[in-house]
Amino acid sequence: MFKQFSRYLSVGVLNTLLHWAVFSAVLTLTSASQAIANLIAFGVAVSFSFVVNARFTFKAQASTGRYVAFVGVMGALSVLTGWASDQLALPPLVTLVAFSIISLVCGFIYSKYVVFRESES
Repeated sequence: MFKQFSRYLSVGVLNTLLHWAVFSAVLTLTSASQAIANLIAFGVAVSFSFVVNARFTFKAQASTGRYVAFVGVMGALSVLTGWASDQLALPPLVTLVAFSIISLVCGFIYSKYVVFRESES
């Protein structure tokens, strides 16, 4: 499990850089709220994360069902993090750091035990 988490963390670093760049660009270039900026950034980064983690981290087949399951839960976490940040008037950097930590821990557990779990044959 440590090897898988290390791989998930490596993909997560790249995914986080992509997410942060898109989040920053959306906030800078539009009048979008943090919730919307975080959702857009998530949408861009989640596809990268899903495909790379399926192949590299979990050695699993990427499928539409798995993608929908992954995106649905992780998207909800993204929106909730942005919404909470808006409600608390937190700075964007806090939103990014909070979501990065939440998505790393929750995302790994959810991916390993739900989305990419090995079938019991």
